[in-house]
Formats: sequence, C-alpha cells, structure tokens
Amino acid sequence: MANDAKKIRFAPNGNIYIAPAPVDGATGGTVVPIDLGTVDTAPAGYKAVGYADESGVTITPAVESKPVTAWQSAVPILYNVESASFSVKATLIETNELTTELFFGAQWEEVKGQDNTPTGIFRLDLSSTPEFKEISIVVDWNMAAIRYRCVIPRAMISDRGAIQLQRSESGKYELTLEALDFQGRLGYLLTNDDIIPTAKP
Repeated sequence: MANDAKKIRFAPNGNIYIAPAPVDGATGGTVVPIDLGTVDTAPAGYKAVGYADESGVTITPAVESKPVTAWQSAVPILYNVESASFSVKATLIETNELTTELFFGAQWEEVKGQDNTPTGIFRLDLSSTPEFKEISIVVDWNMAAIRYRCVIPRAMISDRGAIQLQRSESGKYELTLEALDFQGRLGYLLTNDDIIPTAKP
C-alpha cells in the first residue's frame, strides 16, 4: 500500500464526559452510547469535565503476556495472556464541582447554620477509609468531520497526581482511569473515519 499523508490524524478538538457506571442487568441507570452523537454535546446522562491541559488525553490499551517454553525449543512456543487493561489519563484544568469531586474522591456538602439554614459554604470530607466509586467515561475527539469516540462503560480512578497551588499557573487535576470488565469488554471505539473499507453488497 502506498504512503498516504491524508491518513495522518490529529486530535485538535475533543471532550471528556463522565457519568455513574451502569449496573449490569439493571434498568434506569446510565446507558452507554453506541453512536457518535453530536459534536460538543454530552451523551445522555453524562457531564462534561471541561478543559484538559494542552497534553490532551492519553488512551492506553495494554496486554501482558507470559511466554510458554518447551524442552524441544530454545524460543517460546506461544504466549499466554496474563492480564489486559485499558486506561485513560488526562489533566483537567477547570475547577468545578465535577472535577474536584473526581479528584478528591468525595462530594461537596453545604455547611448548615443555626436552624439548618444554608450558609453558602461547602465542605468536602476526605474519608480515612475511602470507597472506590465506579464511573463511566466517554472521550470524543475529531479532526474536521472525522470523528472518534472512546467508551469505557465501567472504570475507577486508579491514580491521582498532586495538585500544585501557584501564583502564575492554574490548578491541575491529573487523573488516571482504569477500565473494569463490563459484559466481557473493557470498552470500545466508534468512528466515521474512512480507514475502514465499506463492505460490498
């Protein structure tokens, strides 16, 4: 196949969306998207996390394998899959309710005054025995009309970077999300890119 510069892809535009993870076999919860949707519009039930820093989003599918050796061969005769993973990493730079709750792993609650009156002050408690929360994540990106969507139905935040408070740089919320099994899959990609030949009738 000849080299084709038109097949080089960039991701100048994109969005990250978060929702509660669907409950397998249950109704009324999050329904993961199965189409490309509309540009800059969150899938039903999802919320946009806002701006990510200029490094964008890192999507990493990985498979770890172990070689199987035999007496009759000096090289492995096959490789056996030990584990598989699918992760999304991004550094969020908008400070809003969603990003801060994701980063700190807890929810904001309004502080009540006397007679249970609202005070306009909110508190986020960091538990000494935190519970992992399952979420669903959708990452959209496009180059002009060419669109991609990565869907991870179930995920957990596996790592958080440190937040630095500085005079000349905005706060950043670095998050790594790892996919969990959902109906035998870690996630899937959707695209309208013409890299896939159209099936002949």
